[in-house]
Amino acid sequence: MAEQATAYFYGRLFAENPYLRGMFPPAMNVQRDRLFKALTRIVWSLDSPGSLAAFLGQLGRDHRKYGVLAEHYTAVGNALLATIRRFAADVWDHEIEAAWVSAYTAAANLMIESAESDAGVSPAWWLAEVIDHERRHRDIAVITLRPTQRLPYTAGQYVSVQSSRWPRVWRTYSIANAPRRDNTIRLHVRSVPGGWVSTALIGHTRVGDTIMLGPPMGTMTPDEHSVRDVLCVAGGTGLAPLKAIIESIVASGRRPTIHLLVGARTADELYDLPDLIRMESSFPWLRVLPVVSDQPSYDGMRGSLPEVAQRFHSWAEHDVYVCGPTAMVNETVRRLQMDGVPLSRIHRDIVQGER
Repeated sequence: MAEQATAYFYGRLFAENPYLRGMFPPAMNVQRDRLFKALTRIVWSLDSPGSLAAFLGQLGRDHRKYGVLAEHYTAVGNALLATIRRFAADVWDHEIEAAWVSAYTAAANLMIESAESDAGVSPAWWLAEVIDHERRHRDIAVITLRPTQRLPYTAGQYVSVQSSRWPRVWRTYSIANAPRRDNTIRLHVRSVPGGWVSTALIGHTRVGDTIMLGPPMGTMTPDEHSVRDVLCVAGGTGLAPLKAIIESIVASGRRPTIHLLVGARTADELYDLPDLIRMESSFPWLRVLPVVSDQPSYDGMRGSLPEVAQRFHSWAEHDVYVCGPTAMVNETVRRLQMDGVPLSRIHRDIVQGER
């Protein structure tokens, strides 16, 4: 149903506004997924006005990189309303329509205001030079970038990336380091089958190349006022934002005990382990625990990350950060809640496709 609805939405949008098609990538499958996930996020945030306003503000600023103008929100709103009217026809009435129109108008106004206020102080996108490119695994690279202008962000956030090889195709990647004085950022990129941007970044990008970055987004950021110990659970390249969060905590001068469970299917996919060991040796309060799930011969901790996290320790008094594939994140959160960790202290992010 969700796939049919999003396909209908974009078909309606482009039929009524053909000029908008040029603002979107040639292949629309990822764009459809992003629309549904954004709408889902908005619905989930209805009971948290502050969180919803922050998300919509980030979304409005991010839309600037596509060239979105205020009048485009009207076209999107009309197509969205037509889609909901069609796919919820059995419950649709004038009262529900009025509520949707009011909600969308409020959300659109927040995004428009955020974009307009941002236009005076920040670019719509950043150019960044590739200054280092390390192939850590056949499918994973660590890429260091230097934006030509200062990129203000908070540890734990992500940016959208566009390669010159695929104009108008953007994919999101978490920043793998806390802000630095030299303004450089690192991305952990895993290529996926059919992944346009990930394949370009890993196989066709070289030192000296220039790529485009969208504005930083995301709310999985460290709690600067917390005095609790910390658990980080990282699956695959979900390590990236958690590594940035740990760097931020270390730089803050705080000295909580930090456990980092970093998981992969095989030992050779623990692509950042040497650097994590260096971090562990320089910060005595950090303990790095590699976990391998699909290699019986591995001479270390084995099992799925959710199961290992549950059996290893009681985390009820910790701040928890979880990032990785959707199923891993959801199962880890479920088990932690069962063991008494309040949901308010579990900060999550999900690696989507080519993050």
